Amino acid sequence: MSSLDLDITEPGRPEVQEVSPGVYAYVQPDGTWFINNTGFLVGPQGVISIDSCSTERRTRAYQRAIATVTPAAVRALVNTHHHGDHTFGNCLFAGAAIIGHDRTRAEAIAFGPPRDRPVWDGPEWGELSLDPPFITFTDGLTLHVGDVRAEVRYVGTPAHTTNDSLVWLPERSVLFCGDLIFNGGTPFLLMGSVEGAIEVLERVVAPLGAATIVPGHGPVCRDTGPVEVTLDYLRFVLDVARDCRAAGVPPLETARGTDLGRFAAWTDAERIVGNLHRACAELAGTPRGGPIDTAAALADMVAYNGGSPLTCRA
Repeated sequence: MSSLDLDITEPGRPEVQEVSPGVYAYVQPDGTWFINNTGFLVGPQGVISIDSCSTERRTRAYQRAIATVTPAAVRALVNTHHHGDHTFGNCLFAGAAIIGHDRTRAEAIAFGPPRDRPVWDGPEWGELSLDPPFITFTDGLTLHVGDVRAEVRYVGTPAHTTNDSLVWLPERSVLFCGDLIFNGGTPFLLMGSVEGAIEVLERVVAPLGAATIVPGHGPVCRDTGPVEVTLDYLRFVLDVARDCRAAGVPPLETARGTDLGRFAAWTDAERIVGNLHRACAELAGTPRGGPIDTAAALADMVAYNGGSPLTCRA
């Protein structure tokens, strides 16, 4: 593990962690809005990156971190899903093959390049252009890093988003799971599915039995605890949503009256509102990942936050 002497000090210095020989996690504290983890694999053909970062400053710091490990070029970059904290920095990897699920490409194009949104209090994006995956898959593909297989798998159903993929290294028992897990942070299902996320964690992630899990946000996991506690939270959201619908109370009002209990200490607690919007819509018959009024849900999250934009320190 090494803490890097980069231009990023707040809310914490990024760290490179070698989680298996030639396999690295790049962990960015504190894992809140738009502060994601990435990773990279080093082999004889060069480097494969798993995701990019949200801003030009953070992505260039990530590139410098890779350079402290190897002078080799990044030959390919896999996006685990379309959200901007994992894709906005793609354009800075000139010459790399950008790989993602079919829907990852479609959703990235639909969202467009980074731009200011009043929901968040920043960040400074820098000079970034839209660069979605241009090599896409439906179910999965395999990348080879020397003698190590990196299996890129679509999870099969909407979960965190409509287009989540895992990167699984079976010989090393290392899993890069994207934003299916926020270790120490509140999960966010507004653009995916609460029920789908439960299914994926139970039927896809848990059976792998990974010894090491690199989450999309938060510290690297060396046991199954974060998977289990994420499932607990998702079931809690569904229970609250059922009560919400039975009482005929809107998600924002329900969230304000909900005791988050042991989940209250997690970062970005306002996500309970967006998660309830999604869960209530599903209970009313909206298909997993189906369209809902995300703008209204995000506005309710701001209202839950006391009317202030959501804190973003990326």
